[in-house]
Amino acid sequence: MPSVAVKLYSVFFKFLLKQRLQNRIQSPPEESDPFGVSSRPDESVANANPSFSEGVATKDIHIDPFTSLSIRIFLPDSALSPPEPDSKPNPNPNLNKKPPPEPRSAKPETASHHRNDYTFHPLRRNSYGPSPVTRDDEEESSRRNSIGEGLNTYKGYSPALDNRRKKLPVMLQFHGGGWVSGSNDSVANDYFCRRIAKLCDVIVVAVGYRLAPENRYPAAFEDGMKVLNWLAKQANLAECSKSTMVVRKSDGNNRHIVDTFGASVVEPWLAAHGNPSRCVLLGVSCGANIADYVARKAVEAGKLLDPVKVVAQVLMYPFFMGSAPTRSEIKLANSYFYDKAMCMLAWKLFLPEEEFSLDHPAANPLVPGRGPPLKLMPPTMTVVAELDWMRDRAIAYSEELRKVNVDAPVLEYKDAVHEFATLDILLKTPQAQVCAEDIAIWVKKYISLRGHEFSY
Repeated sequence: MPSVAVKLYSVFFKFLLKQRLQNRIQSPPEESDPFGVSSRPDESVANANPSFSEGVATKDIHIDPFTSLSIRIFLPDSALSPPEPDSKPNPNPNLNKKPPPEPRSAKPETASHHRNDYTFHPLRRNSYGPSPVTRDDEEESSRRNSIGEGLNTYKGYSPALDNRRKKLPVMLQFHGGGWVSGSNDSVANDYFCRRIAKLCDVIVVAVGYRLAPENRYPAAFEDGMKVLNWLAKQANLAECSKSTMVVRKSDGNNRHIVDTFGASVVEPWLAAHGNPSRCVLLGVSCGANIADYVARKAVEAGKLLDPVKVVAQVLMYPFFMGSAPTRSEIKLANSYFYDKAMCMLAWKLFLPEEEFSLDHPAANPLVPGRGPPLKLMPPTMTVVAELDWMRDRAIAYSEELRKVNVDAPVLEYKDAVHEFATLDILLKTPQAQVCAEDIAIWVKKYISLRGHEFSY
């Protein structure tokens, strides 16, 4: 059984959330706001820290000027390690030469600095002061200025856009909250994403999609796909930026064109450290519905998303429903945190009135004609909790994927409740750390450059 603290917090959580949902349903309908909101005023938010804190640097980016869609990037300090050895020969032998070591007295070590991450490396930039300037530094500064990230103005980690950086897979993360609450920069989501970034050794991009009822279906789903397309655009812009650097050096007359093209468009962390050809989707509760939708659209898009390739997805206690109740929906209808009555209110706020149905394609993953064929779906891990009423329908979806030979394991955690792993900063359940480690073991099968040396 869950601990007394989990039970008490569940009662308090359900009382507040149900009151908010009922107030929004009873309030007069408002006109749809295309810009929308991605966070509620009563949400506890963790500030971004771009200079690495506890092994992870974070930054917030508003990527769509027409909506509230935003992202938070979680960059683990493992990205500062030397790049992994590549079997292909390096066309530029000068990149294999080690830079001269910086004098040990150039930057004092303090208790708050990570020695291996920040100190004694002339190619790393952080908010603790500049290193002695060299000719290479001037060229790197010129590149950073072309994307609007100068050392004197940006108080955070600013990598150089070259091939001397370790490339990490990219994981798109979609938070939970029943469509109407939660945010990508909440304290709980920030804590969870930091843990996943370090354990999986990936760049986590947490998506701040638009919430209901200000923006009903399909706004949140479209936002998820917008971020995937933005990621593909970023990868292509980074490649173009590197190509135009050669033009800049060979032909000074094209300098203005290059500077204009590169200004304020390339995201430096993703350009320097992201490998979008190894992209993983991770969705939490209703975010799992978004992740599954994005995975299906990625399959349909195919090479149109190049170089982005979705290699796997993780669905954590997905928010699936259906008109025919399952055994867990009957037995656990009044379960912890999100009971069935409360979730019905959330779906009524999310789906347009004329489209409301428990067998809506957004709610039921097994309705006919949902497309594409399940056999084309990427490997899918499903995480379920023993005391969650949504458990059985998530397991049924996973069983259908396995029938068509998709790698689709199910991890069920005993005595666990809905959101047990993603609310760990509040619940402190022993299963949360184990769940994150299990996800890392499985995900690394599909993101490892050296092949499937990991097994589950």
